[in-house]
Amino acid sequence: MTDAPSPAAKRVYETPPTSRPITEAEAAREAKLAANEHIKIASGYLRGTLADGLLAHATGAISEDDGQLVKFHGMYLQDDRDLRPERTKKKLEKAYGFMIRLRISGGVVTPQQWLVLDDIARTYGGDAMRATTRQTFQFHGIIKSNLKRTMAAIDAALLDTIAACGDVNRNVMASTNPAQAKAHAAAYQLAKDISNSLLPRTRAWREIWLDGERVVGGEDEVQEVEPIYGRTYLPRKFKTVIAVPPSNEVDVFAHDLGFIAILDKKNAVTGWNITVGGGMGMTHGEPDTFPRTADVMGFCKAQDALRYAEAVMTVQRDWGNRKNRKNARLKYTIERYGLDAFRAEVEARAGKPLEAAKPFTFTSNGDRFGWTEGDDGRHHLTLYVPSGRIKDIENGAQFLSGLRRIAEVHKGDFRLTANQNVIIANVPEAQRAAIEALVDEYGLTKGAGALRRNSIACVAMPTCGLALAESERFLPGLMDDLEASLAKHGLQDEEITIRSTGCPNGCARPFIAEIGLVGRGPERYHLYLGAAFDGSRLSKLYREDASPSEVVSTLDPLFAEFATAKQAGEHFGDYLIRAGHVAKTTNGPDFHERIGALK
Repeated sequence: MTDAPSPAAKRVYETPPTSRPITEAEAAREAKLAANEHIKIASGYLRGTLADGLLAHATGAISEDDGQLVKFHGMYLQDDRDLRPERTKKKLEKAYGFMIRLRISGGVVTPQQWLVLDDIARTYGGDAMRATTRQTFQFHGIIKSNLKRTMAAIDAALLDTIAACGDVNRNVMASTNPAQAKAHAAAYQLAKDISNSLLPRTRAWREIWLDGERVVGGEDEVQEVEPIYGRTYLPRKFKTVIAVPPSNEVDVFAHDLGFIAILDKKNAVTGWNITVGGGMGMTHGEPDTFPRTADVMGFCKAQDALRYAEAVMTVQRDWGNRKNRKNARLKYTIERYGLDAFRAEVEARAGKPLEAAKPFTFTSNGDRFGWTEGDDGRHHLTLYVPSGRIKDIENGAQFLSGLRRIAEVHKGDFRLTANQNVIIANVPEAQRAAIEALVDEYGLTKGAGALRRNSIACVAMPTCGLALAESERFLPGLMDDLEASLAKHGLQDEEITIRSTGCPNGCARPFIAEIGLVGRGPERYHLYLGAAFDGSRLSKLYREDASPSEVVSTLDPLFAEFATAKQAGEHFGDYLIRAGHVAKTTNGPDFHERIGALK
């Protein structure tokens, strides 16, 4: 039996398409591909030895190779880093647990699904779940022996975790847009369509986690192919978002692929501007890695969006760098080949040329808090959830209990936002007072100060293995000090975006925040300034290795000057550039140039 791929599964690793009749394994060896490529090829469509590893009760971990494969199933192997010193001292294994991330296109769940997820949090997830910057939920600390039970509960709620992580098209985000019902419906539907169309077809997820029927070999094994992905899937992760102006809440320019709604006078979607090549991650000290804002590639009619989504992803599949994972994202592919060549290939695969991009305007990239009435007469309540952590806070908001109580009576749905907040959506007029009473009873927040309203933090310590510094546990205290500084200068109501991450992978999208903090080491952060309030421009490194107190002392005089010298309607990031404090970043390769304070 030959290992030759079907024509649809042939892949090219270094140059645009060729017709070399070689197998996937031969191509990987000849191209000297990254180790992850060999792991994927040998995995049997993402199976690896996961089924056997779950039966290894002597350890809470899985093998290193399976640790890469399990990401495609929507989870990461982690450990509690707070417990490492004590467990090492006692010569115990690390306190391993898994982070599980769901695939929830557009961030919409029913009240019934919310109740199931609440049960999972209480039973297996340490009485907490997290609304993430990917507009979905994560559970942390799921021990290996509870993985299959957790996955079965998720499946029973008609949800899954397939492709929430890994080298695939991940959870597709969409504008929550509570004010424009027609536009939200179109964005949500496109998010679902793209997610389902670009979903891996392997049966491994159901087979491993739900005891589904196993493919044992022979003809069935040959027939199980990935018609879009092939054996090696994508070179790296691929993120897709749908935005509806005037809000850029999904940060469309920070992602590999984006669709920006073009609306008519009745707020109906006539088509989509397509953006490509955005991405946040980089590596400290390696200037050939950088964040990048996406390019607007062109416009397509509404009915053609799906064909262009697949075309963009498959070009990246074939043209992306599979030797060096640090340069494997679509942003580097476009830098390498140029936007014109990339667009031409996308149009060829889609079988249709793109039209010129249509005009659009973004005014913010935050959420609308409090009550909003949609143009269909339905009501929506956006709650501020600090860092997206849905739990009962001692002497504070009872998010887990309160939202469960609301889910028990709510007649609409819930929407997660890309900024880690929760919308109690589609509330009938007659039920609004009852929802409001429950929000008040459990102390749930309908808003916060201007700085906090525009804040995001990644999880970082103690569970993320990549974190170099604190983030979620660090940012609230820093904002206390910054809010005091802003109030001193009369800026307490000024809308300023602030985001923190524990490492430069950029999960909280810090490089397009007006104030960005990126962990360098324990209590040390790079401070980035000068991004655009609407998420359309990157920031610039302003100060290196600052302590929290140094961050405050650095920003205070800038706040003072901004308060007296800003122009009407001018945002903080724009002012810093106009006043000559920081250089303007034009795009990715420019990100590491002209860094530091200019005066």
